[in-house]
Amino acid sequence: MEIILKEDIIGLGYKNDIVNVKPGYGRNYLIPTGKGVIASESAKKELAEVLKQKAVKLAKIKAEAEALAQKLNAVSLTIATKVSSSGVIYGSVNSLQIADELQKLGFAIDRKTIHVKDVKEVGEYVATVRLHKEVSAEVPFTVIAENAPVEEPAPVAEAPVEAAPADDFEIPTEEDDAVEEA
Repeated sequence: MEIILKEDIIGLGYKNDIVNVKPGYGRNYLIPTGKGVIASESAKKELAEVLKQKAVKLAKIKAEAEALAQKLNAVSLTIATKVSSSGVIYGSVNSLQIADELQKLGFAIDRKTIHVKDVKEVGEYVATVRLHKEVSAEVPFTVIAENAPVEEPAPVAEAPVEAAPADDFEIPTEEDDAVEEA
């Protein structure tokens, strides 16, 4: 029995695929739950028209993604963050900070589409933005210190501590306490 799937089914096929299944599986499960329809001639013609329109829409979406990728490739970001004196970032720079910086420049990019390696030090890095399953853009960014590095204060010269003479200072013991009580 030929069935046109209306949604993805693991182990069977993807949406709009025509698959052969056992008649009981098609009649008792796929068709009643709305996961598939019988692949009649009229249903196949309708599917062909839907796929044709979908291909045009996907081509348009891909063209828009490629245009956005060209714009993103020309962008360079600078991200200021809190940094220790050794140049290590407190925390890390992740896709959220990059998405915020792109938002400031007028790009509405979802942070889930941005892939960044571990960024835990000041320096230059590259983020990959997946705009479409076939289109991605690379955005270079530089991580800098939020404010000037904190200078460590000069060590204060301490006066040497003189040891007290042993005769003048006694450490009380338990025996001394017992003698005083008596």
